[in-house]
Amino acid sequence: MSIKVVGLTGGIGSGKSAAASHFAALGVDVVDTDVIAHQLTAAGGEAIAPIVAAFGEHVLDGNGAMDRKCMRELVFANPATRQRLEGILHPLIMEQSLQQLANSTAPYAVLVVPLLFESPQYRALVQRTLLVDCDEDLQLQRVQARSGLTAEAVRAIMAAQMSRAQRLALTDDVIDNGGTLAALQLQVEAKHQYYLANLAHGA
Repeated sequence: MSIKVVGLTGGIGSGKSAAASHFAALGVDVVDTDVIAHQLTAAGGEAIAPIVAAFGEHVLDGNGAMDRKCMRELVFANPATRQRLEGILHPLIMEQSLQQLANSTAPYAVLVVPLLFESPQYRALVQRTLLVDCDEDLQLQRVQARSGLTAEAVRAIMAAQMSRAQRLALTDDVIDNGGTLAALQLQVEAKHQYYLANLAHGA
């Protein structure tokens, strides 16, 4: 794959989507593994038939999409169920990601992977890693505000992810999203100029 790729990551509620959205607004091709996963598990998505074959019709909602709440409860209760679901989804997500990157005509692409540092197969695709970082209390507030989950549920998700300190130790570049959206966007613009100068021209 000839295109240069920046791997964008961060904990839940850190602001990955807001950062990715601004990269896209600047003309960068953004490939988001969460977006791909949602497409695959939407009604008529490529993953629906194998998911029904593995788990039954009861894991679909009334529209024929995967019922995310139902599936979340199943996989939290049973690691083997999680492995079966990942065995269906992960190869399809990787295939779509590679296809979208291959089709990119931008100077460089941004690949959004929430668990980038835990995923060697995605880590191998990127030339630089970019972490969107913020205080853990702020993560908690943001996720609760948008999802309606309890603080305990959000903390359980955060506990299952790599720690903030581990991510900071592993990343090449950092965007501090402890402030306003405008402050985040200014940092994205600065990183964009850096990547244009250092990645897009093969340096």
